[in-house]
Amino acid sequence: MRRSLTRTFAAALLLTASTQAAEADDPRQTVDMPDMMKSHMRVNMRDHLLAVSEIQSALAAGQYDRAADIAEQRLGMTSLEAHGARHMAGMMPEGMQAVGTAMHHAASRFAIAAQEVSVSGDLPRALGALAEVTRQCVACHAGYRLTPGP
Repeated sequence: MRRSLTRTFAAALLLTASTQAAEADDPRQTVDMPDMMKSHMRVNMRDHLLAVSEIQSALAAGQYDRAADIAEQRLGMTSLEAHGARHMAGMMPEGMQAVGTAMHHAASRFAIAAQEVSVSGDLPRALGALAEVTRQCVACHAGYRLTPGP
């Protein structure tokens, strides 16, 4: 029993040390905000990821209007109020705000392109517009990270 506790403690120390080393090597800008706001932001980010997945499924099924609706309501400019963007923006560095705004604009442009696929048949244009949305996500996650917490 004592040996098991010693191993568990040693493993916990090793994990903590490796996590701290990884964080020390992380070149992204650290963003600190109250725990409640970090939690809110993480919920939003998980919903953004889910929305992108749902958009891809809708596109694969030829449901272009559905893809457009998901994009606009959950990622586009229309989504800002639902996600509490106004109070979140004040907690972000200026560059992070800019990337987030670019993502929301890109999502609204994608929504228009997706709606037009039924008429124009130009699916590659819509897919390119969706790629611009995810490029903004990648840019934000590559440049910024929240401090640990909820």
